[in-house]
Amino acid sequence: MFRTVTEAMNIVHISKEDQESVFAMVSAVLWLGDVSFTVIDNENHVEIIVDEASETVAELLGCSIEDLNLALSKRHMKVNNENIVQKLTLAQATDTRDALAKSVYASLFEWLVEQINKSLSVGKRRTGRSISILDIYGFESFDKNSFEQFCINYANERLQQHFNRHLFKLEQEEYVEDGIDWAKVDFEDNQDCLNLFEKKPLGLLSLLDEESTFPNATDLTFANKLKQHLNSNSCFRGERGKAFAVRHYAGEVVYDSSGFLEKNRDLLHMDSIQLLAKCKSSLPQTFASKMLAQSDNSISVPYRSSAADSQKLSVAMKFKGQLFQLMQRLESTTPHFIRCIKPNNLQLPAIYEQGLVLQQLKCCGVLEVVRISRSGYPTRMTHQKFARRYGFLLLEDVASQDPLSVSVAILHQFNILPEMYQVGYTKLFFRTGQIGKLEDTRNRTLHGILRVQSCFRGHQARHHARERIRGVLALQSFICGENARHIYSCLLRKHRAATILQRNVRCWLARRYFTNIRRASLVIQSGIRGNLVRRCNGNIDLINVLKEFESKQEAEGDQILIKASVLAELQRRILKAEATVREKDEENEMLHQRLQQYENRWLEYEQKMKAMEEMWQKQMRSLQSSLSVAKKSLALDETPRMSDSSVDQSWEINGTHAGSGSQLVPRTAGREMNAGLSVINRLAEEFEQRSQVFADDATFLVEVKSGQADASLNPDMELRRLKQNFDSWKKDFGSRIRETKVILNKLGTGNDSSPNSVKRKWWGRLNTSKFS
Repeated sequence: MFRTVTEAMNIVHISKEDQESVFAMVSAVLWLGDVSFTVIDNENHVEIIVDEASETVAELLGCSIEDLNLALSKRHMKVNNENIVQKLTLAQATDTRDALAKSVYASLFEWLVEQINKSLSVGKRRTGRSISILDIYGFESFDKNSFEQFCINYANERLQQHFNRHLFKLEQEEYVEDGIDWAKVDFEDNQDCLNLFEKKPLGLLSLLDEESTFPNATDLTFANKLKQHLNSNSCFRGERGKAFAVRHYAGEVVYDSSGFLEKNRDLLHMDSIQLLAKCKSSLPQTFASKMLAQSDNSISVPYRSSAADSQKLSVAMKFKGQLFQLMQRLESTTPHFIRCIKPNNLQLPAIYEQGLVLQQLKCCGVLEVVRISRSGYPTRMTHQKFARRYGFLLLEDVASQDPLSVSVAILHQFNILPEMYQVGYTKLFFRTGQIGKLEDTRNRTLHGILRVQSCFRGHQARHHARERIRGVLALQSFICGENARHIYSCLLRKHRAATILQRNVRCWLARRYFTNIRRASLVIQSGIRGNLVRRCNGNIDLINVLKEFESKQEAEGDQILIKASVLAELQRRILKAEATVREKDEENEMLHQRLQQYENRWLEYEQKMKAMEEMWQKQMRSLQSSLSVAKKSLALDETPRMSDSSVDQSWEINGTHAGSGSQLVPRTAGREMNAGLSVINRLAEEFEQRSQVFADDATFLVEVKSGQADASLNPDMELRRLKQNFDSWKKDFGSRIRETKVILNKLGTGNDSSPNSVKRKWWGRLNTSKFS
């Protein structure tokens, strides 16, 4: 259920913070009932007990314990411009606590209703219309009926009066006003009971408000005043003590007036309002602001000590005012009533108590409603509306007649029986089911009219569509012709321009060709003439003949006739020479490309050879440096050893410090060192020979590759083979150097026992050299 409540709050757009505040206010109201007081003096003055209840209330409201104690145990009043602080007794403090709880709860209820109305009014603002559902109070009659049942039953009386007026009075008054033949149906009117409640100044509510204004009034004085002033009313009956009875429309109810005055007052003093205003929570501050606004608009009562005591009307007057607002709203709307009948008092299914149901039907006036509906005319319509709605169904033309004549003609045409309707001054009244025949005929006629209209409108639409299509086609043909003519003129202009351009280009090409032919002819003629001159080679006669020929040519106007066969032969030779030149050019271009490819490949081979030569030189230098270091080390180590052996020999001659062991060590060491030097010398000689051989082979392959030397071998394959041989020799040479190093290390280890041996050996420095 809690989840359902939170979902409902979410639907009406109440935020999470406001929901928490609502639950806090409900908890505060519940905890206020557990706040207790303790007496502090002989005059029965009290203070609140600081316990879980009071601390929880202060925390939920957002105030301090001191402020809560001050608001519940003391009262501030202003008399003649003087502020007076009055301590409250236990009864007064309890009433103040209950009034605060009721006020917070009532304000919370009003706030929730306001939030719901704000959420629901969104659609109403858009449409301007609304549908309201009123779930009225149920009539209550218990063993002990108090002020709450008094207000609830009064509201039921007022709503029953509205029901009676709407269904009995207004309808029967309409029948009478329109002058139809109608037998009035009697029903039980509860106007006397309403007068008992609302009459001034001697009504129940007025006397209750009047008695509530007296400070010394009690519930007994109120009951006696009612008996004194209302015993003459037929709906009132006095009882013993504080009780009195009221005869409602649903039956007589006995009320106990105990607590009527206190519940009717239910005043909240300014101290409690100021407490709510000081709270840190938002909702108590909102409640306090609304209470202060109501106190500003309220009318002050002379007996009350301050404006704070007059900020509220009595509960009965507020209830009456809200009820009248509800009745005004109901009067301005079109009501529809739903009567709920209780089948049994046990609230169990499948049990039907006939007497209880009949009593409810009588009390609620349902039987009279059924009687009026059966004998009355539920369907009514004005003459103008009836004639306008069904006048087109008449066979003859009655448009010029008045609405009443048209209405009567319609009734006669459709043979409606006279007892099924009545004609009033302004309206026609029909019994149940009679207007349905007219509606069926009207609907069938309208349907046929609509069919005819739809066919005619379809014909018109098709006719208009065909005309539009013809017009559109004519316009399209005109536009397409104009566009075609425009395109044709553009193409014609382009064709003429292209023809002119082609003519000019062809003329230019022809002139160029003629110029080239003439230039070639002149070249050929000059060549032939030169050849002829060279052939003559000083032949004076031929020269004379030529001169005579030239003179004749000049005499004949410089016209030279060249045979057609000679000119054709010259042209053929020229064409052949041009073809040969083109072939030579193509062959030359191919040779240039192949030459470029050979140059690129040669550059690549040259770079590879340079890289390999640099790598071999680095490796040779590394090996050569290692051998030179080894030689130097052995040379350095040989000198001290020889000096040591000479010293030992001198010591042997003198007979001092000499023995057989000291003579053997230097000689053996010298022989081993000589053997090591010979091995290293052979390695060095092999290294120099091999390096020279590899260098010569690489130089030769480079020369073959570049074409400087002729050889029937593949330089690339020989270069790869040379590299493999070099790698294998380098690996073998390195392993032999390592073996020599191991042997020399062993020799050095054997000589370390001699006290005069040199501590640092040459192979210690060889460890730093790297073989690549």
